[in-house]
Amino acid sequence: MALCAALIAAPSPAGLPEAGKRTLAIAVLVIVLWCTEALPAAVTGLILVAGLVLTGAVPGFREALAGFSDPVAYFLIGVLTIGLAVSRSGLAERVARFFLRRSRGSARSLYWQLLLAFPLLTLILPSATTRTGILVHVYEQALDMSGVPRRDPLAGAIMMALNSINRLASTVLLTGGITPMVAAALIGGINWSQWLLLMSVPYLALLAIGALLIYLLYRRGFARRLPPLAEGRAGPLNGREWRTLLITAGASLLWLTDSVHHFHPVVPALLAWILLVTPGIGVLSWNEFERNIGWTNFFVLASSLSLARALIDSGASGWLAQLIIQGVPQFRDHPALVIGVLMLASVPVRMLIPNITGFLAATIPIAMSIGDMAGVNPLICGLSVMIAGDAVLYYPAQSASSLVIYERGYLTAGEIFRFGVIMTLAAFLLVMLVALPYWHAVGEPLRNL
Repeated sequence: MALCAALIAAPSPAGLPEAGKRTLAIAVLVIVLWCTEALPAAVTGLILVAGLVLTGAVPGFREALAGFSDPVAYFLIGVLTIGLAVSRSGLAERVARFFLRRSRGSARSLYWQLLLAFPLLTLILPSATTRTGILVHVYEQALDMSGVPRRDPLAGAIMMALNSINRLASTVLLTGGITPMVAAALIGGINWSQWLLLMSVPYLALLAIGALLIYLLYRRGFARRLPPLAEGRAGPLNGREWRTLLITAGASLLWLTDSVHHFHPVVPALLAWILLVTPGIGVLSWNEFERNIGWTNFFVLASSLSLARALIDSGASGWLAQLIIQGVPQFRDHPALVIGVLMLASVPVRMLIPNITGFLAATIPIAMSIGDMAGVNPLICGLSVMIAGDAVLYYPAQSASSLVIYERGYLTAGEIFRFGVIMTLAAFLLVMLVALPYWHAVGEPLRNL
């Protein structure tokens, strides 16, 4: 709190508007509170909204509440409803039993099954948040049936994989989520097949590196032997399971065909939400939905979207991004160093801007401009900055899928931050040692020819 007050009282740096300075002060306050868990995450979100207004960072409450009218917040509720229905209908337990039988008592096998499912499920459920919303119930059932405590290293490994690296599988596809679509639009001129060519090797390598790092961090949990399940054939799907499956499949089909109907991703989620709580059709009563949906997710995500909007509108994100420019063109004779400086400078921007869309909008255009000035391929600059921001999560409010996991108590904010720092280093090494040579091999050299 004292640091926030000091930042507000201090004179604005050159080029930073007064509103931008006040927004940055609030951003620092809430990020510290989210990372330290000094207050419940939803309470911090409400402090954020009030702080934006009381400090004059935004003109009024309408702007401070902008995130609460953002479609992404309601997309999250729709996805959480699908996950809740999968759990309550019995589908989660059925799938959990399948995975446990296939693992044959091996904790390692259960973990690697999850990892192998990420790329495959991306083709069916492009949204990482949707996959997390469903899989968290499946693996929660599996852990409960195996008697694994919530804070056991095995539970930590599985939930960290869902929290941090499940998202990476989506970015392989141009239609895999917000990150690839926004980045491709900002870079321009990239079609679906070209995106797959450019991103498949770097992101699958990053997924593998993340999986190995999680395995090493939580390796004590993999020595556990899981108890055998009672033998017996699974019965046929019941009516509740069929309805949940059909509604989920319908939403997935709409997400996969968005190039045809052009619906916003929130529309399929909203339709699934409505159907799942409609008497006679769905599997949830409204009271059941109200009690179990996890409203913390909504308040944290919506308030973080408000912060992202305030950072952009106040000029704070633009000022932060402009800092990246200073000194970079002098490295014209060292293009790899230009990429390294861009990625390093993007770290504080990613920490301060919780929303990935805000981060990409603030950094990609400037990174590409720097590339032009320094004689470095602008496309490579844009993709490198995107990877630097997309590969990491420093606190749960930076991702809807992370909020789904965090709210259930399997991971602490400290664990998420620690893994975010490790993944920052991994992303830097991957771009330098894997992505840059690979992009050169497929026709995108580092130097701007």
